[in-house]
Amino acid sequence: MQSFQSERYRLRPGAALMAALLAAALAACVKPGDSQQQPQQGAQGAGEKQDSTMVARAEQKANEMKEGVKSAGNNAAQSTERAATDVSDKVKDAAITSAVNAKLAEDKGLSAMRINVDTVNGRVSLRGSAPDAPSRERAQTLASAVDGVVSVDNQLVVGKG
Repeated sequence: MQSFQSERYRLRPGAALMAALLAAALAACVKPGDSQQQPQQGAQGAGEKQDSTMVARAEQKANEMKEGVKSAGNNAAQSTERAATDVSDKVKDAAITSAVNAKLAEDKGLSAMRINVDTVNGRVSLRGSAPDAPSRERAQTLASAVDGVVSVDNQLVVGKG
């Protein structure tokens, strides 16, 4: 029982110190003349003018930061949209390339292994070799028939290559 009471007495000086610090902090917050005098209507003291100027500057900075964040957000959204479009285009091009390769592989007169198909923005390039001129033209016709193909650049060489 005695040890409990002695611990309680040890806390009292700490509590008194804390109360003194709080009182000092509160006293520092009170401006001279706040409690007794009211400023005349329309008249501002130098401190009040300085405070209102600081508040106006802080508001201006906050608005500038808000606009900056908004602008950065818009830029990020546009960048994300462009990246999504680029990825979508690349996926479409890959699908076109696969479909053209499948069409060429189905044709018994053409060797899909000898024809390289590249697609950029729907434009298909055929490189490699075809056994003869009709096969070369057939490869171009097959590639042109695939959905999404904008144009075909037929660079196939006739003959064994």
